[in-house]
Amino acid sequence: MLGHLRKAAGRAALGIAAAGLIAGAGAQAKDLGAILEEGTIRIAIPENFPPFGALGIEGEYEGYDVDVAKMIAADLGVELELVPVTSKQRIPYLETDRVDLVISSMGANPERAKSIWFSSAYAPFYSGAFAKADVAVAGVADLAGLKVGLTGGTLEDLELTKTAPDSAEIIRFGDNAATLAAYISGQVDVLVTGNTVAASLAADHPDMALETKFIIKESPAFIGISKGNFDLLQWVNVFILHKRLGGELNGLSEKWLGQPLPPLPAL
Repeated sequence: MLGHLRKAAGRAALGIAAAGLIAGAGAQAKDLGAILEEGTIRIAIPENFPPFGALGIEGEYEGYDVDVAKMIAADLGVELELVPVTSKQRIPYLETDRVDLVISSMGANPERAKSIWFSSAYAPFYSGAFAKADVAVAGVADLAGLKVGLTGGTLEDLELTKTAPDSAEIIRFGDNAATLAAYISGQVDVLVTGNTVAASLAADHPDMALETKFIIKESPAFIGISKGNFDLLQWVNVFILHKRLGGELNGLSEKWLGQPLPPLPAL
């Protein structure tokens, strides 16, 4: 009797293990071959993070990341399914096979790399100093004697506080809106913020001729891919190289960020 129970338990355990393998296989993201065969690719894009991705006035998503997703689908020759996500959803959606790629202004770091793979960088994302063309600033030392506006407690505040010359007057504001208002009204000579915030200002006030003076800290954006999906990773990296060399990514940078595409790291 005991032997029969042991055999039955063993068969049950094997059944559970097999079911787990089947379930695990079902949770695997589509590889390049499956995407081409099915004729559809699902790409996560920012739900509300302009100018990378946000709902436009005509009810469709638009932005830098959205345009990259459209180019990927066009080069693959497949239909595109856009999946808007929040920052916290990006990696879980990839891990649970709800999307095939994540193109959502995502930075790469060792912690995230435990869960997913990253492509080469496709978009610039950084904190910098911005001002009009006639403001002679090429580095942090040139801030001497100038009024510098930034949002208090931000990465830009922490970095600049450590390196700015003593004669630079750093004026801290409560949020980005107040910081931008101070720059627009002429209260400060130099704006220190993220490139996306500066791009929004440049788009709304083209007469200001805002320029990037220098970069304080870089955190470029990478495309997220499921671990083990090597063929798709290789294809995406070739795609990024092709669009960078062909000028398409520079065009997107000019269109959405108001600046030429800077050098980007490759993985």
